[in-house]
Amino acid sequence: MSAGLLYLLLLKATLISFSGLSSMPVVRDELVVQYGVLSDSQLNAAVALARAAPGPFGGYVISVGYFVGGVAGGIAGWLALITPALLAIPLTHYVARSTAHPRARSIVGAVVVASAALILVATVPIAMQALGAPALIFIAIASTLVLIATGVETVWVVATAAAAGLFAAWFGVPL
Repeated sequence: MSAGLLYLLLLKATLISFSGLSSMPVVRDELVVQYGVLSDSQLNAAVALARAAPGPFGGYVISVGYFVGGVAGGIAGWLALITPALLAIPLTHYVARSTAHPRARSIVGAVVVASAALILVATVPIAMQALGAPALIFIAIASTLVLIATGVETVWVVATAAAAGLFAAWFGVPL
């Protein structure tokens, strides 16, 4: 596989993802299933390397690029990782200048709503698995309500929720 094609495939994955590892299904489908140039074990190793190293979780695409195409593939992965951020700079400048236009304002609003929906769709299954006990559900709902209804700093809400969890565990409440 050429470095150019690898760059385009990894760029597609990074452009349509909204967090580090959310691009992994696209990468797996393209490189493991369709092209067969990467194995599942190599993909797992790339993710493990990215999680062990400092930096964003999305950095696994650099290792994927290296596994597929050597040094040139690693460079293609790195470029695919940084391209969305570099595209955001002129896009932000353009949006800031055109927000006076009603159509641009509507587009920005739609992007914000779509992003919030994607985050919610990704968060709900994780939350359902993590919040298995009624005490944890209560702490999560109470923390959310405090954040929405008051001006309390997030760090204090997180600290209080952690203390409530420790307190509940200390008194034998199932978590």
